[in-house]
Amino acid sequence: MHISKLLYIQDCYMREFDAEVTGISSDEQGNAWIELGQTAFYSTGGGQPYDTGVMISGGEEYKVLEVKKSDGTVLHKIDRPGLAIGDKVHGNIDWERRYRLMRYHTAAHILCAIAEKEANCLISGNELYTDKARFDFTLENFDRNLLQGFEAKANEIINRAIPINFKILPREEAFKIPSLVRLQKGFPESIQEIRIVDIQGFDVQACGGTHLHNTSEIKGIKIYDMENKGKGRKRVYFRILD
Repeated sequence: MHISKLLYIQDCYMREFDAEVTGISSDEQGNAWIELGQTAFYSTGGGQPYDTGVMISGGEEYKVLEVKKSDGTVLHKIDRPGLAIGDKVHGNIDWERRYRLMRYHTAAHILCAIAEKEANCLISGNELYTDKARFDFTLENFDRNLLQGFEAKANEIINRAIPINFKILPREEAFKIPSLVRLQKGFPESIQEIRIVDIQGFDVQACGGTHLHNTSEIKGIKIYDMENKGKGRKRVYFRILD
């Protein structure tokens, strides 16, 4: 099985790319799943949903309906058969969907960092959509004022227009960063290089998702609901501002 090169790791703003079909498989429902030598389509992971879009080959267009990862290979579910191993394809990302998810993902990083700094709590789960997001905190007391206060603090960071950079670091070097030390046990030994998302002067995290160049692109967030999910688990829902 071919290990796919992930083009979005260095360039989250890549909307189109060229690739070669390296594998084809089908599921029990008869859907075709395409492997590419390289891809800019994001596969579901880290709470962020997959990208959609199209592949074009030989004048024919194939809709990309879902993207998932299997043993390091990215699999693209297309709407109909017709591609063959060795075919050249031109991939085109549904940019409106991708960009909204980038805004949500970067906003989630900011909120998570504020929660840790302000209340010493960690994120135990999250889910991003194109119209909303939610995440769970490891927080004992259901303090609505504390949770609601994260909104203003997040918008302050967003409005500061902070640049965001990416780096690929060797494992040992990455885990010398104080904010990443707690993640060390969760990373398999097989992962020897780690991608770092650096919101300059505010937060540094290991993340393989898609992010913005600058916090100002989020525009702002609104926390619209919260729930007490039980002992040590509090849930917050938010939306980005259009």
